[in-house]
Amino acid sequence: MLERVVRRLLLAVTLVSVCSSCSGSLLTQPEIIPGGINSNSPEEYPSYSQDGRYLAFASDRRGQRDIFLYDLQAKRLISLPNLNRRDSVQDQPALSSDGRYIAYVSTERGKSDIFVYDRQQQKTELLTVNVKGSAQNPTISGNGSQVAFQASQLGQWKIVIVKRKVDRN
Repeated sequence: MLERVVRRLLLAVTLVSVCSSCSGSLLTQPEIIPGGINSNSPEEYPSYSQDGRYLAFASDRRGQRDIFLYDLQAKRLISLPNLNRRDSVQDQPALSSDGRYIAYVSTERGKSDIFVYDRQQQKTELLTVNVKGSAQNPTISGNGSQVAFQASQLGQWKIVIVKRKVDRN
């Protein structure tokens, strides 16, 4: 949860820079990437990798809610084989520090579950197999070894932390 707050603050800081030498306003106009990244939806849940190379977001651009990964250095979308599923929604992505792991919400089992996608292995891991209720708002540690999220069971929301084995190959 704290990591998600920090990420949002970092995103806000990148959008607004403080000018220490300005005599007028303390805020300056942020640099806007020409053309932007068209996501076609009002709630993209953008998430930067800590190294600043990747930006993950959710979008309805293909007529269903999917997750996309944009390489800011190469200025292109990265393919995510086996992540987005037909007949389900993928949403709320969170990136590990190097962008290898993406924690996200999916409805492929008929309810909101948390999955982690490994870009190197092109595989997903279900983290909420024993959660009977819904799950939302995942955040992932820098090395991908822990995922925190909110889970609702019996009408009460709790913060759950899952430790997972990380393949560093």
